[in-house]
Amino acid sequence: MNTRSSGVRVAGWLARTAAASLVAGTLGGAAVLAGQAVLARSRRYAQPELGLALRATVGRADAPPLRLVLLGDSSALGVGVDRLGDTIGGQLAELLAEGPTGRRVRLSSVGVSGSRSTDLATQVARALLGEQPDVAVVLIGANDATSLRRPADAAAYLGAAVHRLRQAGVEVVVGTCPDLGAVRAIAPPLRQVVGWVGRRVGRAQTKAVLDAGGTVVDLATETGPVFRADAGTFCHDGYHPSADGYRVWAHALLPAVAAAAAVTPRH
Repeated sequence: MNTRSSGVRVAGWLARTAAASLVAGTLGGAAVLAGQAVLARSRRYAQPELGLALRATVGRADAPPLRLVLLGDSSALGVGVDRLGDTIGGQLAELLAEGPTGRRVRLSSVGVSGSRSTDLATQVARALLGEQPDVAVVLIGANDATSLRRPADAAAYLGAAVHRLRQAGVEVVVGTCPDLGAVRAIAPPLRQVVGWVGRRVGRAQTKAVLDAGGTVVDLATETGPVFRADAGTFCHDGYHPSADGYRVWAHALLPAVAAAAAVTPRH
């Protein structure tokens, strides 16, 4: 999801959505959306914590190792929190390390805040440098939706990235576009419009990922109701997840990530 660095992009998308509504709706409705775009432009969004380590090892020293890499947008960096243990990567690593059959997780992230699916090719190249990961978790889609990318085009780039990782022998789990209709930083009715676009992106992502041999976790369906009901799942900007929000996502992703880890070498 976006940070302040991509806030202008979000605001630009909101403005374009307002203009487009002249075709599908009334002048009054367009005026409401345009006003909301102005408000969105003035918001302060959470920024990446530059001191937050993107590499860590979690788990018992004698446990079988697991190399886990995150790719994608600001979600892959944990924007909105300031502790590694609160990021989605840190929480996934802790969950995978727990219990007698746990793994010693070597965690890293090549995600870049504000990324869209077109940026994944570079991230895949970085992820495959040096010691190859066992499992890759990809979190992408929100910026594709807010920049009005054609869902099919965005999904094609994602599918290509998943295919490259699978060809390299990496197990891949993709968390599809989250429920943007839950975002409190955007007021209704624009929130509903954003949510509709996000769902279209998510559906296209699902097909592309499955065709490429990856595993899909539908974050919008599985976690959207929680984010809609609990404001505490968002950080102070009402856009990025809080520690609680990342925990919800981590638990939703865990079964698929654990299953992917189970088929990787344990030495």
